[in-house]
Amino acid sequence: MRISMPKPFTFEAGKRAVLLLHGFTGNSADVRMLGRYLEKKGYTSHAPHYKGHGVPPEELVHTGPEDWWKDVMEGYSFLKNKGYEEIAVAGLSLGGVFSLKLGYTVPVKGIIPMCAPMYIKSEEVMYQGVLDYAREYKKHERKSPEVIEEEMKDFQKTPMGTLKALQGLISDVREHVDMIYTPTFVVQARNDHMINPESANIIYKNVESDFKEIKWYEESGHVITLDKEREQLHEDIYMFLERLNWQD
Repeated sequence: MRISMPKPFTFEAGKRAVLLLHGFTGNSADVRMLGRYLEKKGYTSHAPHYKGHGVPPEELVHTGPEDWWKDVMEGYSFLKNKGYEEIAVAGLSLGGVFSLKLGYTVPVKGIIPMCAPMYIKSEEVMYQGVLDYAREYKKHERKSPEVIEEEMKDFQKTPMGTLKALQGLISDVREHVDMIYTPTFVVQARNDHMINPESANIIYKNVESDFKEIKWYEESGHVITLDKEREQLHEDIYMFLERLNWQD
């Protein structure tokens, strides 16, 4: 039985645009509620999918950070080509890393990294996350436990060489954070067990913008956009966006 998976989305509402970026092994559902909230507040948003995401996990292992960065840039170009001159960017986890990279690569109005890692996790820990994702995806497809176990055995035979490249991306972005002069709102969940929360302080300390803020969410975990403080997060992001120097 085919189960429909989340798809990239574009919610058009006003002249101000926000590029919304999901996390590693995530998809547009990570940021959909935020997109709907911003739409009600008059902001347009677009959330692309990275190659190998939102599709069977067997496709993920053959993709890497270069593919995903290309998808991020295409998402940015998508909004530009639709006529949006000013674009802010908000990203969760890996999406937060990409939001920072955008900040020193192309003109953006504001940057909102949410639970973005600046520390390198071991490949073993990262690979375990991939395995968990693969298993959940197969459950979502309503496959039997026996079929899942059989498929997982095959899945683990495929090496995922891109994890080293992912570590390299995080390390590279960390080295360039001090090239960011764009207004930045650093979001971090206190109960984040996926990344080292100290990452938030590194970002906040090294961003060179005069307009930068950091906020800790005491009750939330890593996927903060779907956690219990999400409504407060939505409000805080909106307030940050409202304080930016938009042309309209």
